[in-house]
Amino acid sequence: MRLIDTIAQSHKSMIEGRDIPWLLRQWVERCPEKPFIIWEPFDGNSQTFTYGEFGAQVERVAAALHKNGVAFGDKVMLHLDNSPEFLISWFACARVGAVAVSTNTRSVARDMTYFADHAEIVAAITQPSFAALVHESAPGIKFLAVTDNDSGAPADVPADIPHIPYTDLLAETAPCPARAADPFADLGVQFTSGTTSRPKAVLWTHANAIWGAQMNVAHMRLRHEDICMAFLPLFHTNAQSYSMLSTLWIGGTIVIQPKFSASRFWDVARRNKCTWASIIRFCVSALLAKDPPSDHNFRFWGAGIRIPQVEETYGIKTLGWWGMTETITQGIVSDMDHAGPAVGIGRVSPGFNIDIRDPEGRHVKPGERGLLYIRGVRGVSMFKEYFRNPDANAKSYDADGWFETGDYVRMDENGDLFFGDREKDMLKIGAENVAASEIETVVMETGWIAECAVVGQKHYMLDEVPVVFVIPKPGAPDDLKDAIIGACKKNLADFKVVRDVIVLDEFPRSTLEKIAKNELRERLPAIDAETKAG
Repeated sequence: MRLIDTIAQSHKSMIEGRDIPWLLRQWVERCPEKPFIIWEPFDGNSQTFTYGEFGAQVERVAAALHKNGVAFGDKVMLHLDNSPEFLISWFACARVGAVAVSTNTRSVARDMTYFADHAEIVAAITQPSFAALVHESAPGIKFLAVTDNDSGAPADVPADIPHIPYTDLLAETAPCPARAADPFADLGVQFTSGTTSRPKAVLWTHANAIWGAQMNVAHMRLRHEDICMAFLPLFHTNAQSYSMLSTLWIGGTIVIQPKFSASRFWDVARRNKCTWASIIRFCVSALLAKDPPSDHNFRFWGAGIRIPQVEETYGIKTLGWWGMTETITQGIVSDMDHAGPAVGIGRVSPGFNIDIRDPEGRHVKPGERGLLYIRGVRGVSMFKEYFRNPDANAKSYDADGWFETGDYVRMDENGDLFFGDREKDMLKIGAENVAASEIETVVMETGWIAECAVVGQKHYMLDEVPVVFVIPKPGAPDDLKDAIIGACKKNLADFKVVRDVIVLDEFPRSTLEKIAKNELRERLPAIDAETKAG
């Protein structure tokens, strides 16, 4: 047997007999009175769910899903902002053996129709503000369940939307049928942007989640007493894996907020004695603009890069790391005791192999930059597959099992790693990866444009914002900028809407007559705080 096959078999052995219902059941039985979730809504009072209470609600909703025709392997869309209902529903899907398809709540109708069709969903759970959107996007599903609130704010469901009240799911009294632990059963789907105009559906197994939970905890050295503060969206890997699954593995407590709020951050963190958080640079920038608190309980923030300013201002360690939806956990990570240099992302995680290659495919040496490849075990340490996308699956891995990430990293003379940029035509907008081609497709579909190119303009808070350069066709509207921005608002999530439209007579070209996007980027001055204020 090849060494790589032996390693794969070893990793699979780690997961045998374990899945997400098994993991939740451990803590329901061992510490039923311990708080698992503390819900901190922006409207109303906070609410605590012990492990016992949470487990009971998961059982009831799972039984209701089964009663309403959701079977093992069926796909159920969860289109919810951060809320207890998201967490209960996600675990209920796992309990009944269904696959939770968690979708970005900033999506528009065009996105939602694609998500529903591509994932082949049979049911959906959402909140009142999205009920009409989900109903219209997925008309053929068995049922739509709707909560009675929008992420904590009481709200009514539109009267013309056929639905099951979520409270009915919670009131189910029939038992949920027993299901043997199946680590290699499908667990969840998340949509991630690629270089094509349509996102790819990343499929996880239960083994992926169990593996990721263990690795997260090992990387961060978490313990049973830790209290996580979570405000990043639960429909993404960062909060779903790094925060939620890590907390579950150790039987810890997670404090959930609807979204990030700089004005509420310290009050919630101090009141709940939070000890760690996964955070992004956008949030860090907003917090550093405020006066530091006199006291807190944070040991560290996982911030993507090491940020000495946070350590100096707050006395909080910062961890660099790199991961993606396809890796479930961090493939590159800092060490808690040897954090490395400023803005570093760490070194390879013990759970993966990485390779950094130059354009000729050779391994880079210290001091060089190259394209990052990662190798793990499919369905355990790497995602199972891109659901219903055989072409993407075939192109993503080489013959030796190496997955091309599309990201460039740089290794310094000491071997520490730093994020470079993306090989693929991607933009990084806040916490979101966006394919330029998706925006370009919407712009071209207007019929007003002969050729266009979307690039990222540097932004002091969001990393980048999208800007489109265009060559108009004869007869294009006089108010072309407003018209294109309007088309983007209709057909794209708000963070994908272009901030500016720049008309050109011709594009700069590189080899093979490709548009030289690097030259277009150089024409755009960085947006800093002073620029925005002016």
